[in-house]
Amino acid sequence: MPAQRARLLVADDHMVVVEGISKLLLPSYEIVGTARDGRELIEAAQRLKPDVILLDISMPLMNGIEAARRLRRLLPATKIVILSMHSEPEYVREALRVGASGYVLKSSASSEVIKAVEEVLLGRYYVTPQIAAAPADLIRQARSARHMLPGELTPRQREILQLVAEGRGTKEIASLLKISAKTVESHKSTIMERLNLHSLAALTYYAVEHGITG
Repeated sequence: MPAQRARLLVADDHMVVVEGISKLLLPSYEIVGTARDGRELIEAAQRLKPDVILLDISMPLMNGIEAARRLRRLLPATKIVILSMHSEPEYVREALRVGASGYVLKSSASSEVIKAVEEVLLGRYYVTPQIAAAPADLIRQARSARHMLPGELTPRQREILQLVAEGRGTKEIASLLKISAKTVESHKSTIMERLNLHSLAALTYYAVEHGITG
């Protein structure tokens, strides 16, 4: 019997990217599903339990860093490969710290995506050579940082902060998260207090500066 093909899930808010990655990987792997935003990805991943998830950092509703953080906890056996336009070492370091095993730039050659999937399936890390900092240094730093305490905000607060930064109102956030508007306002007040920020504009700027937005 032929060996069972690894099962992959692809997430990106641009369908052309999803289609391109899927077409590239289909000859060697089974594409079990796709997602267009972070929340859809979390739901699909829990349902499909893929071997590898390829996801973009910049996604609406929940960005790729936060999604990777949650997926690491929900599906510890699933490998995560980040596909991103961001080449700054800080993005790579944070992606690896929260649970990703691979980081590939969207501008990289197609062969790099295949290489990244191959490497993470073997239990190794893969960081595109185009990143300015040495990949080995980034991997070592990420490994040593995984024991660190979470940031100042809880996962729910980071989720709400991203939605606020996307310009979504209290009622829309409440509907998306299936909580009351009063609870949303309570979270927003707590976020402002913890970050010592006093306006929605300041919250949005903070979210952009810290990679919390999609």
